[in-house]
Amino acid sequence: MSGTIHPSAIVDAGAQLGEGTRVWHFAHVCAGARIGARCSLGQGVYVGNDVAIGDNVKIQNNVSVYDAVTLEDDVFCGPSMVFTNVYNPRSAVTRKNEYRRTLVRRGATLGANCTIVCGHTVGRHAFVGAGAVVNRDVPDFALMVGVPARQIGWVSRHGERLDLPLSGDAEAACPATGERYRLVAGVCRLAEAS
Repeated sequence: MSGTIHPSAIVDAGAQLGEGTRVWHFAHVCAGARIGARCSLGQGVYVGNDVAIGDNVKIQNNVSVYDAVTLEDDVFCGPSMVFTNVYNPRSAVTRKNEYRRTLVRRGATLGANCTIVCGHTVGRHAFVGAGAVVNRDVPDFALMVGVPARQIGWVSRHGERLDLPLSGDAEAACPATGERYRLVAGVCRLAEAS
């Protein structure tokens, strides 16, 4: 592997790290973790055994990626955001066989201090705002905020808000790139992919 592992980080034997991946101060990557190329794991990051992380994923400081979480390519995890893997934890009750899987699809952003309750999927290029609590599936390109998280709009692959209603049929362009998006029956897609 050609990458950077800070001397204070712990990468257990058996962990798979892709080319160019950087692991920073006081991070811990468990033996079963599979991490792609060109990823960055910030200070204090923890990655569990049953975790799959794609290429070019950025995990900011103080994030724990627990067992049963999958992050596809180009996902951004903001500082101190939270994943869970047990829906109803109790200290006195062992529930390791009850983990609920969480999937974060390609290009999604999870803002600082947000929480993703286990058992849900965050769609492609969705944007979860800082401090939001996601307790249901998030559609592709959705902009989610609040506690519990609610959808307030749509965003482009570039992360710019799109001038689209929440439902119905409409079309809009990304203000930064000009890329066109089409909303059909409340589902947002790239116009070329419709």
